Amino acid sequence: MTSIDLNADLGEGFGRWRLTDDERLLSVVTSANVACGFHAGDAVTMRQVCELAAERGVRIGAQVSYRDLAGFGRRSMEVPPAELAAEVAYQIGALEVFARAAGARVSYVKPHGALYNRVVRDEEQAAAVVEGVLLVDASLPVLGLPGSRLLELAGKAGLPTVTEAFADRAYTDEGTLVPRGVDGAVVTDPDAVVERSVGLARSRAVVSHSGAVVGVEARSLCLHGDTPGAVELARRVREELVAAGVRVEAFA
Repeated sequence: MTSIDLNADLGEGFGRWRLTDDERLLSVVTSANVACGFHAGDAVTMRQVCELAAERGVRIGAQVSYRDLAGFGRRSMEVPPAELAAEVAYQIGALEVFARAAGARVSYVKPHGALYNRVVRDEEQAAAVVEGVLLVDASLPVLGLPGSRLLELAGKAGLPTVTEAFADRAYTDEGTLVPRGVDGAVVTDPDAVVERSVGLARSRAVVSHSGAVVGVEARSLCLHGDTPGAVELARRVREELVAAGVRVEAFA
């Protein structure tokens, strides 16, 4: 039977500001990408999400990013490699404290936003992320885009790698994500998101922004938690995947 992991970005708030419905999304997804304080998140939020995830058997992932709270981590930044590696390790370590306190552990690492897109092609930044992961745990899986420099370098360093697809993001003909500034980069039609989810899981393919069929080999499917109606859409995606004969389970 075909299987796929469902992951979502959670804990994306700080102080009194809340962006994601963590509790309800954790009843749907199998892996949680938890913001570690650099693009969103704070100590209290991280602890709460880890406790909820542990209670429900959801795998906890460190979603690391550039230090860009004001820009939600979606602005590309020129960070020296040694500094970036240290900051990646710092973020993972902070989340690990709360994961262990909840009786779980950090099960994987996924870059966020601008850093995620940057390490698709930027070897120096990708190597810095890999170095940061290795500083914490040489057995931590890294989640990223198929064919990215990040996954290539992580694999060479001996880190487990997991490929990921996006149901609600438009793809280029090369299999990369269409930049958010381009019209149609985010797929907002719920029916289209559901259809793409099933196609990615069953056929390992998606229709690109230009209309071409692009192969996407992915073990995990990302559903963004900050989109309107995210919980209902996630539930519908999971239901339709199961109806299509896809087993939904964590990769880690």
